[in-house]
Amino acid sequence: MSSIELTPSQKKILRALTDLYRESEQAVKGEDIAEEVDRNPGTIRNQMQSLKALQLVEGVPGPKGGYKPTANAYDALDIQEMDEPATVPLFHNGERVEEINVEEIDLSSVHHPEKCRAEIYVQGSVRDFHEGDSVTVGPTPLSKLVVEGTLDGKDDTGNILILRIDSMEAPSEPPEH
Repeated sequence: MSSIELTPSQKKILRALTDLYRESEQAVKGEDIAEEVDRNPGTIRNQMQSLKALQLVEGVPGPKGGYKPTANAYDALDIQEMDEPATVPLFHNGERVEEINVEEIDLSSVHHPEKCRAEIYVQGSVRDFHEGDSVTVGPTPLSKLVVEGTLDGKDDTGNILILRIDSMEAPSEPPEH
């Protein structure tokens, strides 16, 4: 776990940078980050200066320039960067969302069916998700778990979708591990 304490605003900006960088694999312009987090580009430039001082981002000069996250940025956000992460699909209102990969599914209160919730941690923006939307996650690589639910809330800073679970299924044959 990282010892760097970031403000919620810094976390949101850094998370947007890591997501946009993962999609394009090239330096991300401040204007693109500003659009993603709905802030003024000048605010982003100021925040980037403090994030540079913390060695969480590096500036890339030139016409194709912008910002890149450092390894420390992934540590500060507690994101595990993998060369070939397993793909766990996510469907939003029946359509697969290609630019999102599920990192973790955290089930809470499974013993209480009316209050059964799942927190879905993703790499990618949750900006276009809204309360009441239908979300399906899975199948997961090993257990083939599929979770279907209705969006109950979201955390834009942590890229977390909170689902009210409608159904959860895993095949009954032995898992592949």
